[in-house]
Amino acid sequence: RFAKPLDEALIRRLLSTHEVAVTIEEGAIGGLGAHVLTLASDAGLIDGGLKLRTMRLPDIFQDQDKPERQYEQAGLDHNAITATVLAALRKNSGGVSQEARA
Repeated sequence: RFAKPLDEALIRRLLSTHEVAVTIEEGAIGGLGAHVLTLASDAGLIDGGLKLRTMRLPDIFQDQDKPERQYEQAGLDHNAITATVLAALRKNSGGVSQEARA
């Protein structure tokens, strides 16, 4: 469960050729998503309107339960992932939801 060293060339290529990028991890703050955000920021990859989202476990104690229930509570189940991706895709380059446009 360790993603370092990051394949920076692959990440740069993916971020340069996609409108939306989402990282999903079973870790808390400071994991893969933070590394990808730092790389994207340092390389100027988010300057052109890339929508970059990180999904991770909340920085809280979670009660023991079935994994499916814990993922749902943490916002990492398939419904939350789908909603995050679709919400990012609905944003235009100005950051305004398509529904909010006149």
